[in-house]
Amino acid sequence: MMKKNRWLLLLFIVLGLAGGALVSRWLQNFPALSFLTQTSELSWSPAADLIVISYDLTLSVEISLVSIVFALLAVWLYRKM
Repeated sequence: MMKKNRWLLLLFIVLGLAGGALVSRWLQNFPALSFLTQTSELSWSPAADLIVISYDLTLSVEISLVSIVFALLAVWLYRKM
């Protein structure tokens, strides 16, 4: 039996979210499936000015129902390994 790695699980989840985003983009042309493709945006913008160094970082994630389903599918596949 293979030892499971947390980095591999993270990779599976990221690939599941990316695959879900692609499918969501493809399904946007079908108005009947709009409830699956509506996105919610999560963003985080830490910033600091420390006189010597300053930074401004923005992380933004748009997630849809299809992306969540694909992420859950990725976790299920990881557990089946």
